[in-house]
Amino acid sequence: MRKTSLFELKPRHIVQLTVFIITLAIGLQFYLYVVQAAGEGPYTIPRPAGVEGFLPIGALMGWKQFLQTGQWDVIHPAAMVIFGFALAISLLLHKAFCGWFCPVGTLSEWMWKIGRRLFGKNIELPAWLDYPLMGVKYLLLGFFLWIILTMSTGSISAFINSPYYKISDVKMLRFFTHMTLTTGIVLVILAVGSLFIKNFWCRYLCPYGALTGLFSLFSPTKIRRNSETCTDCGQCSKVCPHRIDVQTKGTIINPECSGCMDCVDTCPAKGTLSFNFRLLKFRKTCSTKTVGGIIAIICIGLIYTATLTGHWQSQLPKSEFRNILTQIDSPLISHPGL
Repeated sequence: MRKTSLFELKPRHIVQLTVFIITLAIGLQFYLYVVQAAGEGPYTIPRPAGVEGFLPIGALMGWKQFLQTGQWDVIHPAAMVIFGFALAISLLLHKAFCGWFCPVGTLSEWMWKIGRRLFGKNIELPAWLDYPLMGVKYLLLGFFLWIILTMSTGSISAFINSPYYKISDVKMLRFFTHMTLTTGIVLVILAVGSLFIKNFWCRYLCPYGALTGLFSLFSPTKIRRNSETCTDCGQCSKVCPHRIDVQTKGTIINPECSGCMDCVDTCPAKGTLSFNFRLLKFRKTCSTKTVGGIIAIICIGLIYTATLTGHWQSQLPKSEFRNILTQIDSPLISHPGL
């Protein structure tokens, strides 16, 4: 099997790197915004709405409220846009949000590749342990869905308008800037696990990925194998980061497949593996450049449209944000409960 460079810049890697850098920039800008808000001077740094991408639970609540009442969450509206983008991409391009866009997924991928470079290989857990652990993320997803789906419309509205939710983005920031010993230990465990096991977080623990994976099962886009031209070399199965036995499948219908297309790129028999969109009589084979372009166009288009229509920037007054920020350690700003 051809040994690839750790940071080989194929179209997918370019998209991943771009999104990761933008995410770091958003994090830094938000940190500076919060520091400025904690003072008494005027605001000179705008709040980056993209930070709300790390509030998926709030986004779920926002979508339930919208579907029931038609009211858009004006406190963290971008969270709903980004969450909707993730599900739309997963439905259209078979979980490509995880394999192409998600910055946590990108970091996870880099970690196991670094681990492989350092130690020569990655660990594959035996099936008797691997499959039960894969179920953890679905249990977490079920837990969150159960809580939100059983909440009344009034309860969701009360939560969205609570002081805690209004400053939940800062609470998320403080998860890193005011790290506890427990948080540090958990992050170290995740980092070590990610070095040795491919996509440790994504494979076993990410409820977001569990949801996008379920959506991807209904995607008209799938990895497909032409058995007539296949040479049975097995390279596709070896290179798959999700341990899918691609060489024995005709069509990959698996919630773990992230649409990374590494198997397609590795296949020595040109045209044997392809990323195909099939809906009714329409057929289209997607190249990596096509997938990257579609993701970029949809992402930019959604953000631009949401900005024009007032569904992107938070409408929480800066004065109220600053006032709540001064009380962030108060019991009054604790989680209101569900």
